[in-house]
Amino acid sequence: MPEFHCNLDQTGDLLRHVWSHTIGSDHARMALRADWREQMRRVREELGVEYVRFHGLLDDDMAILLDEQDTLHYGFHNADLIIDFLREIGMRPFVELSFMPTALASGHTTVFSYRGNVTPPKKLADWEALIDRLLRHWVDRYGLDEVRRWYFEVWNEPNISSFWTGTQADYFELYRHTATTIKSVDAQLQVGGPATANDEWIADFVAFCRRARLPCDFVSTHHYPTDAFGKPGDDTEKQLSLATRGILHRRVLDSCAAAATLPVYYTEWCSSSNPFFKLHDEPYAAAFMIKNFLAVADLVQCYSWWTFSDIFAENYFSSVPFHGGFGLLTIDGIPKPTYRAFQMLHRLGHERLRVDGAHVTVDAAVVRGEGVVMVLLSNHAFPEHPIAAEKVTIELACSQPPTGAWLERIDEDHCNPRKLWEELGSPDYPNAEQQHRLNEAALLQREPLRWHAKTGGFSLNIDLPPHAVAAITLHVPNDDSTGESS
Repeated sequence: MPEFHCNLDQTGDLLRHVWSHTIGSDHARMALRADWREQMRRVREELGVEYVRFHGLLDDDMAILLDEQDTLHYGFHNADLIIDFLREIGMRPFVELSFMPTALASGHTTVFSYRGNVTPPKKLADWEALIDRLLRHWVDRYGLDEVRRWYFEVWNEPNISSFWTGTQADYFELYRHTATTIKSVDAQLQVGGPATANDEWIADFVAFCRRARLPCDFVSTHHYPTDAFGKPGDDTEKQLSLATRGILHRRVLDSCAAAATLPVYYTEWCSSSNPFFKLHDEPYAAAFMIKNFLAVADLVQCYSWWTFSDIFAENYFSSVPFHGGFGLLTIDGIPKPTYRAFQMLHRLGHERLRVDGAHVTVDAAVVRGEGVVMVLLSNHAFPEHPIAAEKVTIELACSQPPTGAWLERIDEDHCNPRKLWEELGSPDYPNAEQQHRLNEAALLQREPLRWHAKTGGFSLNIDLPPHAVAAITLHVPNDDSTGESS
């Protein structure tokens, strides 16, 4: 039986909300859609996310740069509309500088349904001119103090041939010219890379920047638990079954070591790299999220979930509300278990207390905020790994018991709208009544929670099913009042 111990009177350590720094989104043009904006506004208001990152800002469908009869025409209107909206709702862009405008491209290889060109530029001077003109335009429009708060990431996953047809050396040259151009606009603008998949190239990239004396304000990379596991042709569950517990945490440690003194920003990660994977919609992903966000919070500056919405069209745009997409929200805005897990994380305070105790599938965190302490539990294991329902005991030492406590759950029977959707016959287009019921099924529900008073503290007992999350909120007394006990 898992048992954890924590002294609530201790002084804790700073807990960075790395989940709230940046969230992922498909590609730039989606940010011109009304439904995308409605969901983005909601994510900002309810989850507190500060930045959003997407692919394809420089793609032809954004009309950033077009070649008309050998004359280059710049157009930043669509990009400005996106940033204007983000600023309106209190957010900012984490700017991924990709992909290559056809007018500058050295080849015709593209990626995804929106055909982002993934070839190096024919002339690096023309690429430099585009970056220079774009950034100077943004400085003029939004002000230097504002643009200094943005992040500029050079390309996306250049270590994968699907995203970059050049070599590592070609990417390093692209970075050299891009970073130098950005710093020529203003030395305090923030630029970084290598934006690689699978935590790769970091040591090589840092060494290159140091040898060449190039500016680099941060290291960025991506990973998924399906990376490098299994063999070609394996399905996603098979890949995940071959992953080892704590693998992402260990890889983050390795990435931070390779980055040396540079801050590390994970600008993409999720519970798998498959955009049509059923477990993305289920409590499994919520437990995975909670465990891994809390495991890396003291290591990185940003751990950006991919993505906030199923309004997503890399391969094709699915109209099915629960199709296993990456998003926290379905295309209709129904919150998945991951959305509610994100809300739990957002409500955490910023002082993490030491917790003693360990278990093979259950993890516990205790965090103090303004007038409250939250205990966050997750029970997670990869597919085919042993996992069972657990009765968890939390022993809390303190000078006074809480004045009140409640419990919120994410599991098979709580915050699990996909289960109801399947019971409704898995409708492709839920009607208004069904939509209402699905949203009701997605709500967090507060349950009063009793504790057991003991000398010098109290204890809590929680039943935690497989792939479940439990959030306990304790009101901390400021006087000699006592709460409900048993």
